[in-house]
Amino acid sequence: MRIALFSGNYNYLREGANQALNRLVHYLEAKAGYDVRVYSPVTATPAFEPAGTLVPVPSIALPVRSEFRLALGLPRAIRRDLIQFAPDLIHVSTPDILSTRAQSLAKRMNIPIVASMHTQFEAYLEHYGLAWLRPIAEAHLRRFYRRSDHVVAPTPALVAEIKRMRGDDRASVWSRGVDRSLFNAKRRDPEWRRSIGLADDEIALLFFGRLVLEKGIEAFVQVVRMLQRDGVRVRVLAVGAGPAASILSAVPGAILTGHLDGVDLARAIASADIMLAPSTTETFGNVMLEAMASGLPIVSADAPSSRSMLVEGETGMLCPPHDIVSYVNRIMKLVANSDIRTRMGAAARLKSEDFSWDEACESVVRAYDLARLVSNTAGG
Repeated sequence: MRIALFSGNYNYLREGANQALNRLVHYLEAKAGYDVRVYSPVTATPAFEPAGTLVPVPSIALPVRSEFRLALGLPRAIRRDLIQFAPDLIHVSTPDILSTRAQSLAKRMNIPIVASMHTQFEAYLEHYGLAWLRPIAEAHLRRFYRRSDHVVAPTPALVAEIKRMRGDDRASVWSRGVDRSLFNAKRRDPEWRRSIGLADDEIALLFFGRLVLEKGIEAFVQVVRMLQRDGVRVRVLAVGAGPAASILSAVPGAILTGHLDGVDLARAIASADIMLAPSTTETFGNVMLEAMASGLPIVSADAPSSRSMLVEGETGMLCPPHDIVSYVNRIMKLVANSDIRTRMGAAARLKSEDFSWDEACESVVRAYDLARLVSNTAGG
């Protein structure tokens, strides 16, 4: 099979969505024997080498979030390249102009379409003073997912939501995986902690991921300030980079590592004590799964993504979203009892075994087969 994949950010900026897409493309080519051609905006400073064949699409910087690029359509040269490639299926992964134009071309060419859901874009708007745009965004997303022959989403709750939106059963789970040999508790390094200024008796509260408002940074800061005000010896350990870094760096004693990769990343995560994940905009928390594999107890917003991974009271603690006091109380309980932290971290590590990249990618192959079947039936 030949697959044409459309992405708004395939490799110019590292994030959970494009990490999953690159894992998928590698699997499709290396294990499923597919030929994949990826169409995406690019920059002169890619974050990593792409899997598959990447075709650059002309783009501009987004006005509010200039680190992201936006393709303004499907240029004639890209359209010719796509037609020459003659894909058996088109996979659209971002509900942007590029992917919607690709959907239109696919329909004209009678090519089946699979859409993958990676981000709850409509939930981002309130963080940038644009909540009034939410009805428009939701209407666009409904049309985008309904125009596809099949939709894959990372959790059962999101799949159920997509099915209600579409009014049919043409949606299925594309979960995620984790490299448990890289992310594990044995990476914890007391010497590294001391080298960055963490005392042995201080609790490193982890913020892990892109440092952007929609990840719940402001709630995270409120929790830390309240803990510190109450005399809890807790320090921010922020692993990641992004435009909201200054909000975290303003917290007394905060340690920001910037972007890390590979063993350096795994060591930093395992060297934390507790992960706080207050974001409610995730479709799937890849970073949470990596923290679980690293043996960390997690205090998280009670959202569909976290409920798909955490077992309340066993592998983590779920709090009502935006309830700062609840976050504080749960963290104080963990700070006060190292045995609970150890037991919960071990259970989280064990739970991470349920998530396999190969099994997740194979579920997309099944979705491709279903989409082709639906398209062929409709065409006939």
